[in-house]
Amino acid sequence: MSSIDTNCVNSLRVVGAELITKAKSGHPGIVLGAAPIMHTLFTRHIKLSPNDENWFNRDRFVLSAGHGSTLLYMVLHLSGYPIKMSDLLNLRQKGSLTPGHPEYGHTPGIEITTGPLGQGIASAVGMAIAGSYLGAKFNKPDYDIVDHYVYVLCGDGDLQEGITQEAMSLAGHLGLNKLIVLYDSNDVQLDGDVAQTNSENTEMKVKAMGWDYFKVNDGNNCDDISKAIDMAKQSTKPVMIEIKTIIGYGAPNSGESSVHGKPMPEEDVKYLRKFLEYNEPEFTFNEEVIKYYDENVKNRGNNECDTWNQTVHAYSRAYKEEYDELCKFMYDEFEISDYTGLPVYEAGSKESTRKVMGKVLDFISSRLPNVMGGSADLTASTMVKGADGIYGTQNPLGRNIKFGVREHAMAAICNGITLHGGMRGFCSGFFVFSDYLKPAVRQAAIMHIPSLFFFSHDTVCVGEDGPTHQPVEQLTMFRATPNVNLYRPADATEMTAAMLDAFSKGNDYPTVITSSRQAVVNLASTNAEGVKKGAYVVYKATKPSKYTIVTCGTELSLCLDVAKKLEENQVYVNVVSMPSMFLFDKQSKEYKESVLPKDHKIMAVEMGASMPWYKYADYVKGIDEFGKSMPINHIFGEYGFTVDAIYDEFMNNVK
Repeated sequence: MSSIDTNCVNSLRVVGAELITKAKSGHPGIVLGAAPIMHTLFTRHIKLSPNDENWFNRDRFVLSAGHGSTLLYMVLHLSGYPIKMSDLLNLRQKGSLTPGHPEYGHTPGIEITTGPLGQGIASAVGMAIAGSYLGAKFNKPDYDIVDHYVYVLCGDGDLQEGITQEAMSLAGHLGLNKLIVLYDSNDVQLDGDVAQTNSENTEMKVKAMGWDYFKVNDGNNCDDISKAIDMAKQSTKPVMIEIKTIIGYGAPNSGESSVHGKPMPEEDVKYLRKFLEYNEPEFTFNEEVIKYYDENVKNRGNNECDTWNQTVHAYSRAYKEEYDELCKFMYDEFEISDYTGLPVYEAGSKESTRKVMGKVLDFISSRLPNVMGGSADLTASTMVKGADGIYGTQNPLGRNIKFGVREHAMAAICNGITLHGGMRGFCSGFFVFSDYLKPAVRQAAIMHIPSLFFFSHDTVCVGEDGPTHQPVEQLTMFRATPNVNLYRPADATEMTAAMLDAFSKGNDYPTVITSSRQAVVNLASTNAEGVKKGAYVVYKATKPSKYTIVTCGTELSLCLDVAKKLEENQVYVNVVSMPSMFLFDKQSKEYKESVLPKDHKIMAVEMGASMPWYKYADYVKGIDEFGKSMPINHIFGEYGFTVDAIYDEFMNNVK
């Protein structure tokens, strides 16, 4: 290991500790312990171009241990990204470019928002899937157009998360050989020694999941780390490199849990400087370090990007059709212009919206070759699957991912597919099990990425399977999550519109679409334009009215029948379909008042938790208890979702 490596690593350690102490907040343990890992990866291996942050064939780096953000910010600063020393000095402060955890779209060079442990590893699996698919599609002899690695830095806590086990299991099964996880193994976590929590054999466990495993016993030896990465690149499997480090290396309390997430006192920073023989001024990288990163990260990466561009130019002459399609993938230029073959349903026919969802998705997949996804072992029930066969080593061009019963990892993997660029990820399951994957949907919302989450069996009408399978509070959960568009379509027309909108270009939010198990009537009064506005008047009272019933999903048909019965008794009501509260809230004040007039008494009806509807309604007919096991024909009467029951509630509570 050269003296320049030692100089660089010590610079990262000292400046990182100083920045965290100045901020009075942060995690010095990983900065001091993992600095050699990050330094080695960036200066000897990773290919990226500060001149072109979105270079399509760059290596992706995922800091799954997101609390180590200070280390990443420093390395990106040295690598030539537009992160100034003033930004580093503003670490974790209001309006900072260097927030407490990495934020995608906020800080240059950040590939993904991380912090919740395990999300990074799982999303990295999605990135590797996307890279694998695109490589299989576009690479030719002598033209490796998509040929990059996905690197992950994780810690002990990451590997204890269930999402990580799900994701690594699938990655091993799929043989994702461009995925390399660098495991900062220091035997310490926030609450104490890892041995107090874990006693498993990591090597055996990882190998059993179909991964290769290498170990570096001295985490301060950059040469050993580099050799292990070289070996990992030769593997035909995903690889974990366990690197034994000392948390808080050089601090007085190194090796102890207390150094994990507590800024070092000034005296401890002085001790660190003396221990590492670091004599530069405070917050200073010396010129030798700056020059080394310029040459070995910035310039090397920019040259690799230039070489790739030359290769692509030659590729465009040798394979013009493939090049033209590659550009559409890279620049997200796919749009549906020909709707021939889009399923059409006549008014009065009956079909479950889950079946409509599946058929419309099949159509969309035939028009958009950049969409990829599947279901959590529920394809036959959700009707959601990708096109072109099952993705895997035997069919790398398949776009149907068999996720197995891995809901949480499934959703994070979809985020990774979308984040990679060139692809859009989707996944599906029973709505009640959205509880398992909600954290990944939240991550998508924070990152403003258009990942897609499709759920069937969206009410207690699941029936005989009982309360464990009957969603009640899940609609409220997603509606309460910022920047998530939840659609609950009423029939084929609304489902088709929702699906087409979900896959349209320009969305900066994830979309959740739910569907019914049971067949519903396809109505003559629903329309796509209304769906795009989130809510619209489906039925206008035949005489002046001062009442409105607002609803969505399978209850729309029921409410239309209620309106007719009320009209027979000289009570006149409008009926509003509100498939998306998210989109309705974005409309103009004038439009919203035209749909839900201020002078109307409003009743909301939905077979789910009543809470979100009080934003719009004076009275809500919902379900605020868990379901019961019974055939579906008993469900409606049990919970009061019949024409007579809703009529009586309206007359007793609204009129």
